[in-house]
Amino acid sequence: MHDDFWTFCILTFGCKVNQYESQSLREAWKRMGGAETDDPAGANLILLNTCAVTANAVSDARQAVRRLQRDAPGVPIIVTGCAAEVAREELRALPGVAAVFGQDAKSRLLAAPPLALCASELPPETPFPATPEEARARALTRDRSYPPFRIAAFRRARPVLKVQDGCSHGCAYCIVPLTRGPARSRAPQDCLLEARRLLEAGYREIMISGINLRQYAMREEGCADFWDLLAYLDRELAPEWGAGARPDPARFRISSVEPAQLSERGVAVLAASRMVCPHLHLSLQSGSAAVLRAMRRGHYTPEALLEAVGRTAKLWPRFGLGADILMGFPGESEEHVRETLDVVRALPLTYAHVFPYSSRPGTVAAGLPGQIAKAERDAELKKQEVEIAKQKLDAEIRAQADAERYRQQQEAEAALFKRQKDAEAARYEQEQKAEAEMKIAEAQKYAKEQEAEGIAAVGKAEAEAIRAKALAEAEGIDKKAEAMKKYGEAAVIEM
Repeated sequence: MHDDFWTFCILTFGCKVNQYESQSLREAWKRMGGAETDDPAGANLILLNTCAVTANAVSDARQAVRRLQRDAPGVPIIVTGCAAEVAREELRALPGVAAVFGQDAKSRLLAAPPLALCASELPPETPFPATPEEARARALTRDRSYPPFRIAAFRRARPVLKVQDGCSHGCAYCIVPLTRGPARSRAPQDCLLEARRLLEAGYREIMISGINLRQYAMREEGCADFWDLLAYLDRELAPEWGAGARPDPARFRISSVEPAQLSERGVAVLAASRMVCPHLHLSLQSGSAAVLRAMRRGHYTPEALLEAVGRTAKLWPRFGLGADILMGFPGESEEHVRETLDVVRALPLTYAHVFPYSSRPGTVAAGLPGQIAKAERDAELKKQEVEIAKQKLDAEIRAQADAERYRQQQEAEAALFKRQKDAEAARYEQEQKAEAEMKIAEAQKYAKEQEAEGIAAVGKAEAEAIRAKALAEAEGIDKKAEAMKKYGEAAVIEM
C-alpha cells in the first residue's frame, strides 16, 4: 500500500478533538502515499470517526455505516472514535465494516497503512463497562500516555490545537471518561511547536482545545495548569504574532472552559494576553446548585459563575459568551428549571447549546431515580431554547446599539482628530510664514549693511587715492624747489 496508489475518505462526527485527530490521520495517510477524496464511492477505504456523547450519536454512527454500505458498496469501512468503544461489537457486525478501532487503539492508525492494519490481528480489547464499578476498575488499566497525534494543516480556516485528552472528573451523566480514558496533558513545548507550525502555514486563528482543559497539568515550562500553558504560549508567540507585532496578528480562541476556571487568576491571564480573542464558551450544564451537585459538578455554584462572568465583563466590555446546558437530568424539578432560566437571563449570552439528557451506559446517572420521560425533557428543552432565543435577540440588539454607539464615537473621534490636525496645520503654516518673513527681513538688513559697507569702502579708497596724489604732487614741488636752489631756473625747466 506504500507503493500502490490508493484513496481514502474520512467522515468525522462529534467534537473538535475528533476533528483534530481526523486531520492527523489524514496527514499520516498522505505521507504513506494515500490521496483523499470526498466521494466515498470513489475511495479504496472509508474512515468513520464517531461520537458517543448521547445515544443519538451512537445511532448516527450506525446509520452512517448503513448509508455508506448503500452508497459505496464494497468499499471497506474502518470505524473508530467513542462509538467504537461503546458499541464495538454491534458496529463490527454491520455489513461493510472491515475493522473497529476503539479510542485507545485509534493512534495505531497513524503507524501503518490502514488496510494492512485491518488484515493484521488486533490486540484483545477490554469490554466496555456496564456499571460505574466496572468503569472505575477499567480506568486503572487504561493507557495514561498522551496519544501521538500531530498536525501541520487543517481543512478549515480555524485549526484546532489539541493540548489535552481524557477526563478524570467523572460527571454523573458523562460517558466521555469511559470512552477516552483518564486526563492526559500534552507537553508545552509540543503545543508551542505545533502552534508556531500552524501560524507559519498562514493560519491566523487557532482553537485551543481538549476534553477537559481544567485538568491540564504538566511540570515542564512551569505549566501546572491551563492558565500557565496559555500564558506560556502567549509569552513565546505574541512578540512575533500578537496584536501590534504585525499587520495581520494571530489570535487564540479557547474551545471551552469550566466555570470554576474563571478565577481571579484566570481572568488576570486573559487580561495580560495579547493573543486571546474576547470569547468564552462555558460548560455550564445547569443553573441550579442542587442539580449541579447531583451531576457531581459541585466544584462551582451559579453565584460564583455569575461573579466570574462579571469579572470577565470588566476585562472585555464586549465579548462573545456561549454555554452548554443540559436539560432533563434525573430528579430535575420545575423549580430547578426556573433556577436555570434565572441564570440564563442573568448571563450576557450570545448563544447556547441546549441538550436533552441522554442516559449513557456505565454512568452514575443511568442508575439514578427520577428519570424524566422524553416528552417532559422535550418540553423543558423548548422552554430553554425560547429563553436562549430571547437572550440572543437581546444580545443582538445590545450589539447593534453598541455598534451604533461605537460608530458615533469613532466619527466624533475622527472629526476631533481632523480638527486637531487642521489646527496643527494652520499653526505650522503660520509659523513657517513668520519664519520666512523673518528670514526675508534678515536678508534685507544684511543687504543694506553690505551696501553701506561697500559705499564706505569706495569712499575710503577715493580719499586714499586723492591723498596719494596730493603727496606725489607735493613731493614733486619740493624737488623742483630744491633743484632751482641748486641749479637755477634752467634745471627746473628740464625737469
